Amino acid sequence: MSARVLVVEDEFVVRELIAFHLTQAGFTVEEVGTLEEAWRSLTGVDAVVLDWMLPDGSGVEWLRRLRATVRGERLPVLMLTARASERDKVFGLDAGADDYLAKPFSSAELTARLRALLRRTEPQRVHKVGPLELDERLGVVTLNGRELSLTRREFELLAFLCASPGRVFSRTELLDRVWGEDFLGTERTVDQHIAQLRALVGAELIETVRGRGYRLRAPEGSA
Repeated sequence: MSARVLVVEDEFVVRELIAFHLTQAGFTVEEVGTLEEAWRSLTGVDAVVLDWMLPDGSGVEWLRRLRATVRGERLPVLMLTARASERDKVFGLDAGADDYLAKPFSSAELTARLRALLRRTEPQRVHKVGPLELDERLGVVTLNGRELSLTRREFELLAFLCASPGRVFSRTELLDRVWGEDFLGTERTVDQHIAQLRALVGAELIETVRGRGYRLRAPEGSA
C-alpha cells in the first residue's frame, strides 16, 4: 500500500500541483487548506507536507503542537513554503520539521525528499496486545477480530498505551503526551476517556493502579 501524505496548503493551485506530482509518484494524497482541517485528518497519515502561512494560523506553531502529542512525535513533516531565507529554514527545522523546501520547488526533489523521510522514520505501526490489535497507519482497532469505532482522541490514547503495555502512566503524563502541553482540560478528561475506552475494549485490558494512574495490561508471559 502506498504511503499516505497529508498536504496542508491554502493556495488551491499550489495544493493541486503538489497533489498531482505526489500522486504521479505513487503516493496517496489528502489535501486540506487550514490547520483545523489538518488536525482532523491526521489519522492514518504517513507524512505531512506543511505550508508556513495558513489562514487560521502559523504552520510552525501547529508543528510545535503536533510534536507535543504522541501521534505527531515521530510523524515525518516536510515544510514547503515561500519563506526561503536561511533564518526561516533554521527556525522551521528547530520547530520540529524533518526537512524544509522553499517555493518554487522541483517536483522531483519534493518526491525524493519525502521518500527519504519515510525511509528514515519507520515506527512500529501495528500493536498487538492480547486480543487487541491497533494499526496506527490505517487508524483501525480490532478486538478479537472485530473492528471498533473510536474517536480520534480515544484512538490516540489507546495507541499511546499500546506502545508500552504494562507501563503505568499518570493522568498528568497522559494529558501532556496525548492531548499536548497546551491543553487546558483537567485530569478528569483522562478519566472520562479511559472509561469510554474500557466500555469498548473491556475493563480487564485497561487497569487502574491506585495512586499512580493507568496502564494497558501486558499479556501473560511478556517481559
